[in-house]
Amino acid sequence: MILPMKSSYFLIFISIVSIVYFSLHYYLYIRAMQVFSFPVGIKKYISIAYILLSSFFIIGMFLQHSYSSLLSDIIYKIGAIWLVFFLYFLLTVVFIDCIRLLDYFFHFLPAYSSFQKTVLGSVVVGVVALTVLIGHINAKSIRINNINLQINKQIEGNKTLTILMVSDVHLGAVIGEKGEKKLLQIVEEQQPDLVLLCGDIIDGNIASLRRKNLGKHLQQMKAPLGVFAVSGNHEYIGNIELAMDFLENCNIKVLQDQAITLSNGIQIVGRKDRQSKYSINDTPPLPLKNLISNLDTARPIIVMKHQPNQLNEAAKNAVDLHLSGHTHHGQLWPINYITQSLFEVSYGYKKINNTHFYVSSGFGTWGPNVRIGNRPEVVLFTIEFQ
Repeated sequence: MILPMKSSYFLIFISIVSIVYFSLHYYLYIRAMQVFSFPVGIKKYISIAYILLSSFFIIGMFLQHSYSSLLSDIIYKIGAIWLVFFLYFLLTVVFIDCIRLLDYFFHFLPAYSSFQKTVLGSVVVGVVALTVLIGHINAKSIRINNINLQINKQIEGNKTLTILMVSDVHLGAVIGEKGEKKLLQIVEEQQPDLVLLCGDIIDGNIASLRRKNLGKHLQQMKAPLGVFAVSGNHEYIGNIELAMDFLENCNIKVLQDQAITLSNGIQIVGRKDRQSKYSINDTPPLPLKNLISNLDTARPIIVMKHQPNQLNEAAKNAVDLHLSGHTHHGQLWPINYITQSLFEVSYGYKKINNTHFYVSSGFGTWGPNVRIGNRPEVVLFTIEFQ
């Protein structure tokens, strides 16, 4: 059977990623065995445990999409946490090996015994474990980021408006009812005029949310001007139609390449995620100019777009405020350097011409519930209009 072109490329991509992933695990295993001298009997069990750990995240993702259960949640969570340990073990070992390589040429390190190697290895394990623990605590500490803006366009009624922006909740296997309740608590405490959810509200397969009866707290979120959302790439990872039904059942109006005018004259444009062009259940996103062609540019225009790309498109089309998420600002240092190279704005505020842009680091996490080098947030905009 001949696979379609896109499927062939996907299989090639997955194969390359898998080879690199397990090769790096093997490299880390070899270096660990050189540092720690385990008895032969124990070494066998450690090797088996290591193989399982390195496979758990992939197995967990597969089970989450094919048969969501408590077991799949446990496997996925263990595999996700291991990814963080693996990242920082790998970075540390690569750093040490670079020092050893320099020592090979310049001979500046003293000789060290097997015991000293074991001590150094134990210190590395302890420091990495402490780092992961701190990152887990940090991921649960949601901050409210207050931003004041001025938009020189007219609206009806009160000229000061508060908007609560939330992105990347990732409800599912890792972020469950506690996260959902926390979000509801923030909305009720801040009492914004408008709530905007900028994609990746769902982590993936809808089955996990149904099994855990998630969504009942989202249903309770209220705001005078409404609660609106756009799709993110993770809504497409599961099933976009089921994801949209779930959100609509939570009394959240999802704008998929649609515009809506609020009672005070503010116009909100919700854009499909770019992942839609790869979905068999959806069509590619429309150009922004098509979406705003019938809008009144004398009135404020707010655009929600999950992925912060093509910012100049918004700046050229009289958009006043453009809100995105997606990047998590890397979530785990030093991945933020990668997101900074991929996106014009990886995190925070930027102004281009008369357009205000904001990219949020997100409310939840993807994979491990750990953040290192950044903070989870919701953003409360206080906007002064004419």
